[in-house]
Amino acid sequence: MSETRTTNDAATADAAADQPVVIDHERLAGFIAEIFRHTACSDAEAERIGASLVGANLAGHDSHGVIRSALYVELLANGVQLADQEIKVLIDSGSLMLVDGQYGMGQTVGPAAVALGIERCKELGTAIVGLRNAGHLGRIGEYAEMAAAQGLVSVHFVNVANSRLVAPFGAKERRMGTNPCAYGAPVAGRRPVIHDFATSVVAEGKAMVALHGGPAVPENALVSADGEITGDPRVLYSFADGQRPDSTDGPGSLRAMGEHKGSGISVMCELLAGALTGTGTAGPRRVRFANGMLSVYVDPAQIDAAVGEADDGYNGIAADYLDWFYDAAAIDPDQPVKLPGDVEHERRQHRKANGITLPAETWASICSGARAAGVPEATIAAAAEQAL
Repeated sequence: MSETRTTNDAATADAAADQPVVIDHERLAGFIAEIFRHTACSDAEAERIGASLVGANLAGHDSHGVIRSALYVELLANGVQLADQEIKVLIDSGSLMLVDGQYGMGQTVGPAAVALGIERCKELGTAIVGLRNAGHLGRIGEYAEMAAAQGLVSVHFVNVANSRLVAPFGAKERRMGTNPCAYGAPVAGRRPVIHDFATSVVAEGKAMVALHGGPAVPENALVSADGEITGDPRVLYSFADGQRPDSTDGPGSLRAMGEHKGSGISVMCELLAGALTGTGTAGPRRVRFANGMLSVYVDPAQIDAAVGEADDGYNGIAADYLDWFYDAAAIDPDQPVKLPGDVEHERRQHRKANGITLPAETWASICSGARAAGVPEATIAAAAEQAL
């Protein structure tokens, strides 16, 4: 390739980075997969990463979507996360299992651990699976959706070892990660109810999205080093010339959602997903980044068979309740009551039809990660042209 062609390709990509980008979800997934094909990841793993990250954007969880791609490239390059790892079973006592992700990419070891939990739950009626030493697991609601698609109720608690981002209730110093939880409940003939949330006011990724030109975070989302409640995402990061903003040692902190209630749930994530799985917590004992996840699975069909007296069983009782829930009088008639997962469903339908809109700085970050991975400039420029 000539020097002139390379320069022109870079200019095309940079031009795209000067304005918001709207791109078809399948094309975006293909581009993200191409980035990871240029790392140590296999084609299959690269495609999983692309599908998972874009899936988060489709659901409206941009904080766990393609904005993470540059970080993943960096984690792979530095050996913090490893390509194409398999889970290792450490404990198997029937319905209770502990598996080690061996620092593999979350989009590989996470689904593998969940698949194991689904299989065991269908066999025994219930299962508890602890996953330790996983790479970044992405949007945790994806795992509740996997279980719900197989007819299983599930609960997932997650922490991030060595991640100090969130101040406890009443504090201004970091002592916790953003520590997400996800709950999934399938109901026959309906979309499953999926509740997926960080235990901070916003996930760190939403602060990153805001920092990169996306929607602002709430005014109570962070606390500065001086104890000032703020919506300025810059207090979470340190900035060095030529480097990605670093959330690990910024002067301020994220705040826990729901004051003392969210702070307490976050502590439980540290204990259940971090300490109980052996992954480690946000505390002083660990130096290597990893996710821990404790997942609980229940098969409603097997509970129904055991009880046998409830009118209509699980699905009938649940459906009656959901109908009654939806029938609640709305404060604003133009804003009807919604169940957990309804907003994600609406966003998914809209973004599949209309494309995913990425702020200019987010697209620039993706292109930067692609360059770091060694993706040819012409390929980056072609992706930019598709997105315009």
